[in-house]
Amino acid sequence: MKIVSLFFQVVLSLVIIGFLIYFLTGYDSAFEADQSCHSYLFNFSEQSGSLGCDHDTETHQWILYETRDNSEPAKIIKKFRYKFL
Repeated sequence: MKIVSLFFQVVLSLVIIGFLIYFLTGYDSAFEADQSCHSYLFNFSEQSGSLGCDHDTETHQWILYETRDNSEPAKIIKKFRYKFL
């Protein structure tokens, strides 16, 4: 019985830590994430003209990416996650 209680305490602790990490990290809004992505884009744009920012609504983040030639997938440089709730 003590093992079951200890197991639930560990699981509950991990869930609480996960929620704390989610709510204490990331941007507060999509607008802030967008502004940060475009700020990075402006800083890197002098080096390469193949960079862009795109909004991913499924994962609630803005993505700074670099396009590639020859139909290769884009290289993700940085993700800017914002809080959904």
